[in-house]
Amino acid sequence: MRDFAAIDFETANEVRSSVCSVGVVIVRDCRITESLYRLIHPKPNYYRFTGIHGLSDADTKEAQPFPEVWTELAPYLAGLPLVAHYSVFDAGCLRAAHEAYGMEYPDYTFYCTCETSRRIFGDTLPNHKLPTVAKRCGYDLDNHHHALADAEACARIALKILW
Repeated sequence: MRDFAAIDFETANEVRSSVCSVGVVIVRDCRITESLYRLIHPKPNYYRFTGIHGLSDADTKEAQPFPEVWTELAPYLAGLPLVAHYSVFDAGCLRAAHEAYGMEYPDYTFYCTCETSRRIFGDTLPNHKLPTVAKRCGYDLDNHHHALADAEACARIALKILW
């Protein structure tokens, strides 16, 4: 597979539908061709994870809600498998956001670079967190928990270990 989209969500709180930012990196013919980042007005709209990603209500107060953001991003993802690091989280966020707004959930195929890292690298890594795996794959992740930075790291990892 030479074409895919790496995706990463950050959430405002513990509710998976509370996506407050999304990063998407499109890979075509094994090359990064587009990078997209959007802030999202979360649902529910309260912040508990500002200390993790640095985003707060002030950052997303004027942002579009998920349906508007997804209407813009979905065409970029059409026909592409999605890749995420610990995809259970990102797939869960995507599904929860669709459900929270009564949107039909498309049947996206997800691949997980974290699971693949565990299988390939096993005990040779101290952990399989995104920065650790990125570094093992030759990529320095400078801004961990920024959705676009994490999506790019995931894309770089996927290009090394998924195909």
